[in-house]
Amino acid sequence: MLLRVLLISLLLTLALRALTQFVEGIKQGMRGDTASRSRVPQRGVQMARDPVCGTFVVPDRALSISVGRDRLYFCSAACRDKYRAKTA
Repeated sequence: MLLRVLLISLLLTLALRALTQFVEGIKQGMRGDTASRSRVPQRGVQMARDPVCGTFVVPDRALSISVGRDRLYFCSAACRDKYRAKTA
């Protein structure tokens, strides 16, 4: 019985949270609020490919290292470190 009450309260909490986020998203869209979309790159931004995993990244937000005259961009510190270990 107690387990059922806990599960139902958990589901209700999750449903209420999802509903409030949905409503907030609609409100932001109606206001034209673009602050929540700041992680989306502008159109026409040239993306770079991570040489380790192949993920495309926005150079302004990626980790990078210089190799000779080239600049390599990485999606994460783990990929950067794998590249360094492989080339060392």
